[in-house]
Amino acid sequence: MVNLAIINYEMGNLKSISSGLKKVGASVQITKDPNVIKSSDGIVIPGVGAFGDAMKNLASLKEIILSQIQEGKPFLGVCLGFQLIFEESTEFGLHKGLNIFGGRVIRLPETVVTPHMGWNQIFIKDYTNPLVEGIDDKSYVYFVHSYYPVPTAPEIIIATTQYGVEFASMVAKNHIFATQFHPEKSSTVGLKILKNFINFIKK
Repeated sequence: MVNLAIINYEMGNLKSISSGLKKVGASVQITKDPNVIKSSDGIVIPGVGAFGDAMKNLASLKEIILSQIQEGKPFLGVCLGFQLIFEESTEFGLHKGLNIFGGRVIRLPETVVTPHMGWNQIFIKDYTNPLVEGIDDKSYVYFVHSYYPVPTAPEIIIATTQYGVEFASMVAKNHIFATQFHPEKSSTVGLKILKNFINFIKK
C-alpha cells in the first residue's frame, strides 16, 4: 500500500483530502513530523487560506519538503498547495513561495465574482501526463479560489480552465503534480485523478 504524508500546516481541508486518498487505496498520515515525511512514499500539500500565512506555517517544514522533492519523491499540491509551489504570490502583498516552479500567483480579474467557487471545466492540454489518464476533456471539477498562478514555463501546464481568463488548473513535471481545483470534492473525476497519482507512485 502507498503511504502518503499529508502536510499539516493548519490551513484547512486536511480531513477531506485524507478521506479522498483513502477511498482510492492509500494509507495516509496527517503530519508535521520530518521523519514521517522522509519515510513516506509521497507528499501531499492541500490547503485553503492566504498564501502568506501558509508560507509562515510551512517555514519549519520547507527544507525537508524541498529536499524530498529534489530527491524524486512524488508530490501533489492541491488548491493553496498548488499555488505555494510557485515563485511568489501577490495576495495581500508580495510573498515568496516554495519556488519549485517559476511563476507568480495573481488575482482573478475584477470582471468575475470571487472566489471562483463551484463546478467548472478543465481543458486538457497534455494527454500523455499520468495524472489525466482516463479523464475526459472538458470534465467538471470543483474550485474554490480567488488567485491563480501564471507559470513562466507553459510546458508544465497539463490543463486549463476558463473563468474571466484562461488559467492553469493542472500542472506537472516529472514526479511533481498539482491542481488548482479540489479533486477530493470533484466526484468520480477527482477520485480518478487521485487514483492516478497513487498509480504513478506504485510504478
